[in-house]
Amino acid sequence: MDWTLVIVVLLIVIALGFDFTNGFHDAANAIATSVGTKALKMRTALIMAAVLNFVGAFLGQEVAKTIQSVVDPGTGPDAFALVGAALAGAIIWNLITWRFGMPSSSSHALIGAVVGSALVVASDVNWSTVWNKVIIPMVTSPFVGLILAFLLMRVIYLIWRNQDRAATDRGFRRAQVVSAAAMSLGHGLQDAQKTMGVIALVLIAAGYRDEGSEAIPLWVVALCAGAISLGTAFGGQRIMRTLGRRVIDLSPERGFAAESVASSVLYVAAYGIQAPVSTTQVITGSILGAGAEKSVKAVRWNVGVNILWAWVLTLPMAAIVAAGVHVLLLALIGY
Repeated sequence: MDWTLVIVVLLIVIALGFDFTNGFHDAANAIATSVGTKALKMRTALIMAAVLNFVGAFLGQEVAKTIQSVVDPGTGPDAFALVGAALAGAIIWNLITWRFGMPSSSSHALIGAVVGSALVVASDVNWSTVWNKVIIPMVTSPFVGLILAFLLMRVIYLIWRNQDRAATDRGFRRAQVVSAAAMSLGHGLQDAQKTMGVIALVLIAAGYRDEGSEAIPLWVVALCAGAISLGTAFGGQRIMRTLGRRVIDLSPERGFAAESVASSVLYVAAYGIQAPVSTTQVITGSILGAGAEKSVKAVRWNVGVNILWAWVLTLPMAAIVAAGVHVLLLALIGY
């Protein structure tokens, strides 16, 4: 029996499991505002998000290459243990935050887990990539979303302030269908690629793929697209309630502003700087900005603080969990 192939298949299945949890964990964030403003019914929004997540996964591979470049996994049992522990750490942290309805970042859970697992065996970590394409975008992207959503909402207010309120709400609810679709497409573009990058690491560890290879195989793209799409269709309601209703009472125009800005940030990050930014963080920052334009007191900042804690903890906690799993795996295989 080809045990290398067996291990590769097992790790790919686990990676797709992470992709699935990403779907029900993060994809809800892409449509929470539309559901919160009643622009879309929850079932309709989930179906739309699942379809567009699938399509978005085929629109690029630059983020996947960034994930692939975070560490040099090497080959053999050590490399398999590194990738397996990283996936376990990310999945465990995703499940913990999902259980408590906290919109933490699956993206940064995965990257933190990869780094934590790599440090156990002193594997080479590309710290310049971690810093320039993970840490800096992680810190700046929600604030970019907040500022731009605040400004867009101010423009919307100045243009539509004297218009009929009911007609304005109807118009922006229709517009939110488009902005929610853009968010879902952007989520597929960003987050499915992260699992593609991990599977690429698995193939490198097995010697099935050269580290310098350019294109991710089409079968990997299709599997990741399908997994994140299914996850979106089967979950997401718990976190959707946090973003759609608890942070602020959203109006249709504020929901539109938040989604429009957040989707733009996702596309610029993917195509412009190849950074795996967090859909969760970007849409949350945008919601806060759109709400703060009305009044600072309109935003339930205590919910925002709880979300901030989830963000702060994600990288180190996922890294710690992954490192613990890696130590356990090494003990089991006799290292």
